[in-house]
Amino acid sequence: MQKITRETLVAKASALLAEGMVDRVLGWKKGEFAYDVTPNVFADAASLEKDFVYGDFCGANFSKYLIAETRKGEGKILVFLKPCDTYSFNQLLTEHRFDREKVYVVGIPCEGMADIGKIKAEVGEGILEVESDANGFTVKTLYKGDVKLTAEQALGERCLVCKSKKHVAYDELIGEDGVVIDSARFDEVEKLEKMSSDERFAFWQNELSRCIRCNACRDVCPACSCEKCVFNNPKSGVENKAVADSFEEKMFHIIRAFHVAGRCTDCGECSRVCPQDIPLHLLNRKFIKDINSFYGEYQAGETVGSRAPLVNYTTEDIEPSEAVERGNQ
Repeated sequence: MQKITRETLVAKASALLAEGMVDRVLGWKKGEFAYDVTPNVFADAASLEKDFVYGDFCGANFSKYLIAETRKGEGKILVFLKPCDTYSFNQLLTEHRFDREKVYVVGIPCEGMADIGKIKAEVGEGILEVESDANGFTVKTLYKGDVKLTAEQALGERCLVCKSKKHVAYDELIGEDGVVIDSARFDEVEKLEKMSSDERFAFWQNELSRCIRCNACRDVCPACSCEKCVFNNPKSGVENKAVADSFEEKMFHIIRAFHVAGRCTDCGECSRVCPQDIPLHLLNRKFIKDINSFYGEYQAGETVGSRAPLVNYTTEDIEPSEAVERGNQ
């Protein structure tokens, strides 16, 4: 699959602006470092040419940004979406979170995005630049010179077990579309399932104990789109605050996982932005795996308007006692 370049995306965005098809562009802007890429809205071709970037660290899922951006004026906003992003896009449309008529979607192929945390774990600090090619990654460093890394060493976990290279929503597609992949994304969940209950408790106790309640996972998650959140309600007992005790620490993530069950598209944004490297996506994948097992295969966001099994009742639904028994096997 041909790699999409920055120049291709800038040319496409500039053309759509010139045609009046859109009046602004949601894209990527360089941060303090080359790998510190941040979402940004561009209003004209000049700003695109000056600041727009695209590369191995443009992993942000833009779908959630559309909730706020589509409320700004009547014009259309152009958004570039990778295959995994389009599932969240469709799920948000299903939940009526933004006006589809105000968005122009250009689908772009993706062979995976780099994880700066993994790269730093391999080469240390002092990273100057990261380049990729068909053979992997070259990391230019201040202290160690050029370091070669494989894709497995540099790509994000969600990209290594990508569920789909196929876009499920777009107005226009750049490059060739891919296919749904027979992914190994549930392998880590199965490892946890094989643990004893005490071992699983110890695993999550260790992982969640690092949580600093920064709310990055909640803020970035496309499924967390409520106008008023339970974690901001002082009467809820779980108000957004520093961790009070180990029980409250766990409940924040458990409650959030239950709230997105059946709606999570497994985009992996929660783990990507976590400053403590907590594998929060494994909680969501456990729910996805169980839903598939108990109710039949279901992929949130695959089609607009699809109803998650958890919101439909049938007389064939699994009994709670059976679900618990099968979940412990």
